[in-house]
Amino acid sequence: MAENFITGLDIGSTAVRIAVGQRAAEGAKAGLHIIGAAEVPAEGINKGVVTSIEDAVSSVSACLERAERMVGFEIERVWVGISGSHVLSQTSKGVVGVSRPDGEIREEDAERAIEAARTVASPANYEILHVIPKSFTVDGQTGIKDPVGMSGIRLEVDAEIVQGLTSQIKNITKCVYRTGLEIEDLVLSVLATAEAVVTPRQKELGVAVVNIGGSTTSVIVFEEGDVLHTIVLPIGSEHVTSDIAIGLRTSIDIAEALKIRYGTAVPKEVGRRDDVDIKEFGAAESETVSRKYVAEIIEARAEEIFEKVDKELKRVGRSGLLPAGIILTGGGAKLPGVVEVAKRKLRLPIQMGLPIGVTSITDRVNDLAFSTAIGLVSWGSHFQESRKTKGFGKMMGNVAAVSTLTKSMKKWFGHLLP
Repeated sequence: MAENFITGLDIGSTAVRIAVGQRAAEGAKAGLHIIGAAEVPAEGINKGVVTSIEDAVSSVSACLERAERMVGFEIERVWVGISGSHVLSQTSKGVVGVSRPDGEIREEDAERAIEAARTVASPANYEILHVIPKSFTVDGQTGIKDPVGMSGIRLEVDAEIVQGLTSQIKNITKCVYRTGLEIEDLVLSVLATAEAVVTPRQKELGVAVVNIGGSTTSVIVFEEGDVLHTIVLPIGSEHVTSDIAIGLRTSIDIAEALKIRYGTAVPKEVGRRDDVDIKEFGAAESETVSRKYVAEIIEARAEEIFEKVDKELKRVGRSGLLPAGIILTGGGAKLPGVVEVAKRKLRLPIQMGLPIGVTSITDRVNDLAFSTAIGLVSWGSHFQESRKTKGFGKMMGNVAAVSTLTKSMKKWFGHLLP
């Protein structure tokens, strides 16, 4: 039974999340059906980086056990999200000659062009996660999405290369293997998230997904159906909590509870005399704090996050210029008032990134924090479909690039494989 289902594993800084689902049966309404979603607090992870192997393994194991109890079978293979400020992205070009004497371009030619794009000079100790083809050029004719079947002599591809620090990829991989799981592939988390929350039409028009996590904020920009830019910023909702703790001179736990219960990023919505006693959150002594002051702290950090996002949009010339706007997701996006701050700072339409075309028996699918785990299930589902239908396509280009890394992982950790 387990082989019919796809499992996504999202190892975040604040929580480990697993989603299990499958593509709807033929004849049924198209889309994903999620049968289970589990979450446990994360230990041993900070800013997408493993800081303690043992703690991280324990967290993944605990989440796995909870998910298996929910779905009623043993989970053996997972699609794993990769994030963190160590992730880099750059453009590259691959050029090859068409192999057939009659000049007809085959899938093999397109794949060779993509492979040629992989030869971009990488920083030391980095591994390529994805080679994402943007567009092809045949004998000077640009803007071609699928060159297979066309005629030409020279084939070029413009691609986005996503890379991650080898040591961190190895550490995440080791954590997963030590739980007894096999890895289908590693996928850039925000790329997987986009699979679940963005429509093809939005990708064509121009859209950005902003995933606000615990200690990082991931951004991916699409235009004309292609990935234009992606980056992971080292700032997230945990920084909001830290600011509250410093501002109120209280503990992180109390600051987090206060943020969740009374937090908002819009101070004007809070009365000046609207106070709260932090003793109700476990403080040793009674102390009244202003909710408006807390809101001002939250607003300042939220503004900083979106200013950094806008800086990235300016780098690719899209500040205020994305017709489909911004899709917000991630646990940090659930904070009241975040949408208002985003609209003001980014000057674009904003919407919440709930999964599209997903059904479930659990309401976790409507939790923004689960968008990456569900996106990984969607990614795996599309990969399975592409294997069935064959033929060159954008998804196949994305996934084929990851498969090379999977082979490397098995060499690194063959002794840990189940």
